[in-house]
Amino acid sequence: MSGMHTNKWKNVALGALTAVMVTNMAEAGSRDLGNGFADHGVATPISNHRGTVTTVDGAGKPVVLSWLMDHRGGYCLLMLDLTTGATEQFPTPWKGDSPFAAILSSRNRYYTHCGSWFVEFDPAKRAFTFSAKTVNQMAMSMTEDDNGVIWSATYPQSGVASYNPETGEFRDYGHIYKQNWRQYPRTVSADDKGWIYLGIGNTASQIVMLDPVSGEATPVIPEDQRGHGRAITERDHNGKVWGRFNKLWWELHDGKARVIEKPSSRKPKRYIADSQSLFHKKAPTGDQLVSLDLVNREVTVKTVAGKTRTLPFDYESEGAHIMGIAAASNGTACGGTAFPMRFFSYAPKTDEWVNREAHGQWNTVAPTEDVFFAGGYGGGFLLEWDPRSDWVNTKADDAACNPRFLDQAKPTINRPHDLLVYPDGRHVILAGTPGYGLTGGGLLIWDRQEQKAEILTHTDLLEWQSTMALVALPDGKLLGGTTTAAGTGGEPKAKEAELYVLDLATRKVEWHAPLVKGTNTYTDMFMGPRGLVFGFADRKTLFVFDPRQRAIAHTQTLPDTLGLTTSGQGPRVFVPSPDGRIFVLLVKGIAQLNPDTYGISMLAQAPVSISPGGAWLDGRIYFGHGSHLYSWQAPQDSN
Repeated sequence: MSGMHTNKWKNVALGALTAVMVTNMAEAGSRDLGNGFADHGVATPISNHRGTVTTVDGAGKPVVLSWLMDHRGGYCLLMLDLTTGATEQFPTPWKGDSPFAAILSSRNRYYTHCGSWFVEFDPAKRAFTFSAKTVNQMAMSMTEDDNGVIWSATYPQSGVASYNPETGEFRDYGHIYKQNWRQYPRTVSADDKGWIYLGIGNTASQIVMLDPVSGEATPVIPEDQRGHGRAITERDHNGKVWGRFNKLWWELHDGKARVIEKPSSRKPKRYIADSQSLFHKKAPTGDQLVSLDLVNREVTVKTVAGKTRTLPFDYESEGAHIMGIAAASNGTACGGTAFPMRFFSYAPKTDEWVNREAHGQWNTVAPTEDVFFAGGYGGGFLLEWDPRSDWVNTKADDAACNPRFLDQAKPTINRPHDLLVYPDGRHVILAGTPGYGLTGGGLLIWDRQEQKAEILTHTDLLEWQSTMALVALPDGKLLGGTTTAAGTGGEPKAKEAELYVLDLATRKVEWHAPLVKGTNTYTDMFMGPRGLVFGFADRKTLFVFDPRQRAIAHTQTLPDTLGLTTSGQGPRVFVPSPDGRIFVLLVKGIAQLNPDTYGISMLAQAPVSISPGGAWLDGRIYFGHGSHLYSWQAPQDSN
């Protein structure tokens, strides 16, 4: 396959820093989009690095190469001159995916593999010099063999690709080890004979040997010795590869695997390669990257002469992806963004933003009259933020912080999907899916009076399922709606999602049933009038549940004219107004639910697809699309 050159554009570093836009308040410049909609701008105008290396360009000058990601995914390679701060950006060939591994080769070429594209960037030529389409999807690890051939091992089914930069030969081996769960081959190693070894996780660990000539793949770990976790492979200077899982070790060489005791001496062969966290600091010139601050747009370098200098630079970004949104007690619309993980607050009355460093990814948010709770990834943590007090960056072991770290439910919850403040004001319940490779999530129940948490696992609730939606019922009861989805990369085991009733006092499930047949996920639920619960199953089926009868009173499939509801890691499909109206966020627009007839009518087609939501604040409904915060002016109640 021929090489590909991308169009590139250049940025000259700014003479003044733009930090005030990011860390303090600035005018947002909201735009009226018509039909009641407004675009309030980008919540977090920052990108995230997905692998950064320091090297030299064709003239021998020290440069930084960094894969950048915003709400679009990995969208470009940033090249930054460490002597001037000048930058260039090179758009990538893929869309909607981000690097999870990268390698700087011995030939000074920078590689990644994502979005089903294998790419090579040559800093000497300031261009992408090779690219090839592959089976899906993205590398979890990359390495270089003794002949200079670059190898990648990809999620989700252990795909392997290789590229020889000397001959131009590229080979896509396809998916070499298929399982019924998504695999993370987080290590790939080559021995001195050219054989390739993948270390795979997380549902059931495995080491796979690949014959580079025939393409035949052979698993190493016996079935009865596999388990949850991640197997590791590591190239040694002796030409062999070590494989390990838990306390088990193998010597891997020339396509043969031998069980051994833990090696008494190991000398790993080092490569400038890693996951998306790759951050290689030292250039061949001796100059050293101290920090690359994408927030404040500053780069700090220690020169070979020992002097440290900080330079401003600039880069193009469309901003980070918005997660959840809710209205805080201080009259702002607040939430979090991912990659980078930041907190944002928008004040409609002044059209101003605040953007700050956040603890993790705020998947779910739930306000009260005084404080604001957030549940986040990773580790299923729970935070409490008081908008009336000064912000103090969160530390897990410091109760004086604001937001304050309360507890976490790792690994029972890794990605939260719902957060409920119970009407008694005492209990806060966090729900979600479990850690990587696990199946069945639970609940974290925080007692505000006792200031302690209790964690219920899936075996305490519904085995092999996770809770996606929560509603408070009278008399200390809780209604949960589950999902059959496993944790990231896990193996789904339940066949059908269910509704269940939990007694908060006893922490016991007293009833459960798969009432909406064929459902995989109960997207969201809401307590309506007359004690009836309204919900959506699989984003398309409206159901009405009667808790007294513990029966479905009504179901209907949304027509094509309405489409699907919004979704996300913490969906907020229902948006109630203070006067009792029930609004519904659909991808296509905003609708209203009639709780008497169960009819749903579209009120306004949105100018963009609606993604995360949804907050009511001063007569407007706030929602996200990509990196932008939008709102819609709800009509006055005709009744």
